[in-house]
Amino acid sequence: MVMMAMGGMLMGLTACDSQKWSEQQVDSFMLVTQKGGPTLGYAPQSGVKILTVDGFAFKDLNRNDSLDAYEDWRLPAQERAADLASQLSIEEIAGLMLYSSHQSVPADSLTDEQKKFLHDDHLRAVLITTVESPATAAKWNNNMQAFVEGLDHGIPANTSSDPRHEATGTAEFNAGAGGQISLWPTSLGLAATFDPLLMHRFGEIASEEYRALGIATALSPQVDIATDPRWFRFDGTFGEDPQLATDMARAYCDGFQTTPEVKGWGIKSVNAMVKHWYGYGAQEGGRDSHFASGKYAVYPGNNLAMHKRSFVEGAFKLEDGTGMASAVMPIYSILWNQDPSGENVGGSYSKWLIQQQLRDEAKFEGVACTDWHITYDMKVLDSPIGGKPWGVEQLSVAERHYKILQAGVDQFGGNNEIGPVLEAYQMWSKDQGEESARERLELSARRLLLNVFRVGLFENPYLDPVKTQEFVGNPEFMREGYEAQLKSVVMLKNHQNKVLPMKERQKVYVPKRHFPAIPGLWGGISEEKTVEPIDLNLVKKYFAVVEQPEQADFAICLIQEPNTGVGYSTEDVKKGGNGYMPFSLQYSDYTATEARAVSIAGGDPMEKTTNRSFKDKTVKAYNRDDMVMVQNTKKAMGEKPVVVILETGRPVVLMDIEPFADAILISFKVQHQALLDIISGKAEPSALLPMQMPADMETVERQLEDVPRDMNCYVDADGHVYDFAFGLNWQGIIEDERVKKYK
Repeated sequence: MVMMAMGGMLMGLTACDSQKWSEQQVDSFMLVTQKGGPTLGYAPQSGVKILTVDGFAFKDLNRNDSLDAYEDWRLPAQERAADLASQLSIEEIAGLMLYSSHQSVPADSLTDEQKKFLHDDHLRAVLITTVESPATAAKWNNNMQAFVEGLDHGIPANTSSDPRHEATGTAEFNAGAGGQISLWPTSLGLAATFDPLLMHRFGEIASEEYRALGIATALSPQVDIATDPRWFRFDGTFGEDPQLATDMARAYCDGFQTTPEVKGWGIKSVNAMVKHWYGYGAQEGGRDSHFASGKYAVYPGNNLAMHKRSFVEGAFKLEDGTGMASAVMPIYSILWNQDPSGENVGGSYSKWLIQQQLRDEAKFEGVACTDWHITYDMKVLDSPIGGKPWGVEQLSVAERHYKILQAGVDQFGGNNEIGPVLEAYQMWSKDQGEESARERLELSARRLLLNVFRVGLFENPYLDPVKTQEFVGNPEFMREGYEAQLKSVVMLKNHQNKVLPMKERQKVYVPKRHFPAIPGLWGGISEEKTVEPIDLNLVKKYFAVVEQPEQADFAICLIQEPNTGVGYSTEDVKKGGNGYMPFSLQYSDYTATEARAVSIAGGDPMEKTTNRSFKDKTVKAYNRDDMVMVQNTKKAMGEKPVVVILETGRPVVLMDIEPFADAILISFKVQHQALLDIISGKAEPSALLPMQMPADMETVERQLEDVPRDMNCYVDADGHVYDFAFGLNWQGIIEDERVKKYK
């Protein structure tokens, strides 16, 4: 028997089994709790009603006064997804295949643009960036879910986020205060702990905070094996070692996707979208494929297959009950001359990469979603702003969508408009028949809907803003994140094992850091400034701060990795060059005498040459003053120790720094407080290098972009080799089980 209820009032039909549910209003929605069934949430203004079947409550999402299979939470998610996909119009399916451009949440109301793409374009996958507060995020989520609940078949929105837990140096930990969200090291910093269990714990905490913010899909982890040290996306990876990256990828996905209470999918689960399938860590010359100047990945070591490991042995082989990562984002790059058919196109356009390797060989059954804006046109070589239609620049926007569908991809990242998807559907219908076209779109719809069903959004996508505000960044999660930061700091040098730890209340000199005017990645020029690199009020909690080096017992110099731009220069073009410039990992000026005379890959509709070599060209680090500051500080301090903190996200050539440093700490973007805890001895360093530190730029030029751990490593004044898995604690070189396992 079926009965209907709305707003807490039973709308009776005939007698049935005793009702097992009750409801109450929370914020702007109704919360239905029941014995032996899931909690439901619905917005009265959406028109959705509650059906009572066998005493249990179900949401009548399509408002047809009967219980459809997709509305029946007792059925397997796969069966529900198939039922709903079969009911959807082509327009609704096309909307599911869209993934919004980046959306900020400064207020709790929807913008006109958001209402348009949710209503007119049937879009349901929303990528959010900054939020004003956890409570605001919860209220915005509720307003959005109520809006879409009243449309079509009542499909909830699947909100997602890029990583949002990374710490900033200036943040201060207060165990009792909580915060906006718990703060952790970068992915590279977590890799430096060499502790997959810690990575798993991060996934558990981060996923709970995500769900409290309304986020059900993580556009992470970035499991690319970073085999070229110059690549600026190195810091988002788990480093260059395939085994470490594989173990960390598995732990990350298990932590995010598994609801512990059910040992599988559930209301604490967050879909993990692993990226980027595959081989992204082997960019020629270290350039990045966000830029047309970096569209090519190359494999001079014939080592492409190794780059699969973190996917097929890690993210696709989970241990906690969800099987494999639920989604994959293919690579922007063209894997130069790797496709046996001879086609050189970006990852999402490649049938060889998606259908043959991902679907057929790796047996991946989840969602494949393009990276952002690959169907748009690109206007310039040296900017990430615009589209990334690598290898298919000659095709129209609709033709690009069609080719992506043919390759086996399900979703279009950064695309808010339904029109090109419908055009692609018509192209498929014309070429292969309407029945085939409908079958192809339904296949993607089932995959996309499955990821919404499994995490419980169809039952309850709503949040209590009060509970969200209390839960996200709660003191316990903040504490665990801070402890992880301490475990991520690598001590590279501690001259003769006696510089660190420093006694408290010693006098310290902290030289100011000069920031030159630097071109921004997304355009514009930053302002030149000279600043205190560490908050001196924070330093004063540990040591007595003095203004002159001669007054000090020791000095702390905080610097950042060398910055030499994006690997391309319009000024070089104006001078008659090809525009391509070397990346440098050293602070002093660098001339690329050992670079290739002829690039492996090359060519773009916007350039006349196919040779992207930068041989014999010279680059200067924008932050060369970091080196000058360290060297001048050491000269001023004489025999008194200088402690250097290097904030980095990739390998660095330390020949300009190490001789002038008595101790060196590597920070993967942790809070400065954590660094001071280590310098003062409140915590002991335990992290290991998740990468090699090269001896010089010559070894960087000679290494092969696709091969890990193939450089000569830097040797310091104490004879220590800065190789993968190297790190120091107070006793000296760390030689524990982690080192034995991975080195």
